[in-house]
Amino acid sequence: MIMSWGWPFLFSILLSFSTAYSSTTTIFTNQGIDGFLECLAVNSDQYGKIEVYAPKDASYMKILQSAIRNDRFKSPETPKPLLIVTPRHESQVQATVNCSRKHGLQIRVRSGGHDFEGLSYTSPLLVPFVMIDLANLRAIDVDIEDNSAWVQAGATIGDLYYRIAMESPIHGFPAGFVTTIGVGGHFSVGGYGAMMRKYGLAADNVVDARLVNANGEILDRDTMGEDLFWAIRGGGASSFGVILAFKIKLVQVPPVVTVSKLTIKQGAFEIIQRWQHIAIYEVPKELFIQVQISRTKFRRNLQAELQIMFLGPSEALMHIMEEKFPQLRIKKNDCMEMSWIQSVLLFAEFPKKAPLNVLLNRTTEMDIAFKVKSDFVTTPLSKREFRKIFNKFLEEKQFAAVLSPWGGRMHEISDDEIAFPHRAGNLYVIAYTSLWGDEEGAQASQEHVKWVREMYNYMSPYVSKSPRAAYIGLRDLDLGFYKINTTPTYSEARIWGEKYFKGNFDKLVKVKSEVDPSNFFGDDQSIPPMTLQSES
Repeated sequence: MIMSWGWPFLFSILLSFSTAYSSTTTIFTNQGIDGFLECLAVNSDQYGKIEVYAPKDASYMKILQSAIRNDRFKSPETPKPLLIVTPRHESQVQATVNCSRKHGLQIRVRSGGHDFEGLSYTSPLLVPFVMIDLANLRAIDVDIEDNSAWVQAGATIGDLYYRIAMESPIHGFPAGFVTTIGVGGHFSVGGYGAMMRKYGLAADNVVDARLVNANGEILDRDTMGEDLFWAIRGGGASSFGVILAFKIKLVQVPPVVTVSKLTIKQGAFEIIQRWQHIAIYEVPKELFIQVQISRTKFRRNLQAELQIMFLGPSEALMHIMEEKFPQLRIKKNDCMEMSWIQSVLLFAEFPKKAPLNVLLNRTTEMDIAFKVKSDFVTTPLSKREFRKIFNKFLEEKQFAAVLSPWGGRMHEISDDEIAFPHRAGNLYVIAYTSLWGDEEGAQASQEHVKWVREMYNYMSPYVSKSPRAAYIGLRDLDLGFYKINTTPTYSEARIWGEKYFKGNFDKLVKVKSEVDPSNFFGDDQSIPPMTLQSES
């Protein structure tokens, strides 16, 4: 609903908050909301009509839940935005930032909604906030001659892949597998996928950006400076501003790539143990071999699936596998030749023969709750160790563990080239997930989360140490504590900050202290300025 900002509307909005948000706004007054709405009203002529939704508006819940990817955060008890703003122009983002800051409201920014702890649309800190939903800012301008593209933050990875493919069959971009992920969040935390061994992360291929800072100014790479540009590539841009758009460098893909999915039910320990060496060090950068461990169809046992993508024809892949990984016994009919964009559809698990325009679908059929944790492995595990880990997996009814290989270009880029620090020395990243349905109830939900936490503790001897590293793109609030109504201090943030960013954490704090010293862009796991010291 597009608000005309008449005074009757303002009055009705104020009345709605006494019940719609009473549990989380005891520290906030209606005067603050009133002032915020008046501020937007004053700016409406300058910025055009601003679409704003309140809890009692008929479209509020539909918009809020349209990009909630984790059913854990659909409960009535989950803290919700005071207002949802859906800008259609960059200037409307500026207006929302300026008015929120002026009237003491925090903001949350959602591009695709895949933040695994829901921090783009909720607040475990229980502070009042306005959510900026960027879904309408999804324009993409592909320049094949320049091998580049400008992509707005509200576009999805699927949008981007589709637009590139419409312009060229031999260009692509190295980002993730899930096509409904928003560009704004994905690129700013790193963004890994099937071409990272050849071209690095999505963030490694960002060459410019547009951002609204805490002062409401729109900055690009030249005006924001190299330190801030460094920070928003892998450091989580939501700590520093609102990303409006990224300029990316497109990469070359061959006319034909080869994809294979091999299910291994026997001898999985031996295969995965060997995979640790082959997939990282012994095959060319063009070859990506990922392992997914899950229950079998009837959930009695576990199975491992090797998901393979090779930037080249099947004959070349067969030659490499016969020489380097004969244990797999891969056959010609295991290999599927296709275009790069078709491989995107396959890895995203779209139906066979699905049209390319399914990539433009922002919705997902996921109707499930989950909890995810991540680890980096730096030392190969033995068959015996994998056997023990598999036995631990058998304790959970429905789970997935994905092992994604590093190596290649990932080992050539220095730890401090951008804010993302996990480079040479890492063999692979593990993401382990427990999944369940709403029908199981609250008690079952707690049990599933408990299992993931126990699994994480169980894995401690086998993964990176000092610090035990984690990927911020698989955000995990368990890594550090927070206090109700209080943003984390510098010393508290170190607990998770060094896990996500290792030696880059202190530089991120320095950048934050320079560009946002008042911590306007603060949330449960944001980078703090040095001014936020512990009371002790």
